Amino acid sequence: QVQLVESGGGLVQAGGSLRLSCAASGRTFSITPMGWFRQAPGKERAFVAAISRSGLSTYYADSVKGRFTISRDNTKNTVYLQMNSLRPEDAAVYYCAARTALTTASTELREYDYWGQGTQVTVSS
Repeated sequence: QVQLVESGGGLVQAGGSLRLSCAASGRTFSITPMGWFRQAPGKERAFVAAISRSGLSTYYADSVKGRFTISRDNTKNTVYLQMNSLRPEDAAVYYCAARTALTTASTELREYDYWGQGTQVTVSS
């Protein structure tokens, strides 16, 4: 069982930056692909970014490419989402997710097995 705890959300002005963190429990983090998703009010949960086990491969939703960066520190069992040039439409609850160990990175929500509780990001215009 993997437990995920997100942190770093908050209120920021448009154009500002936030860095989300997700701390994972367990001893398989380094072989677990990770992802970030977000859900705005009245909308379905949507893919934001994903990262491979090694961190060498990353994937992004078109809406965040060039503004968001996903990274991981396998020595700290933590994945990050650096969000720059934030826009009001980026406001949502952001969720960290993990796939089963030894699988590949994915952009598909249904392929993730473990989820954090979410952290709220609010962007004021």
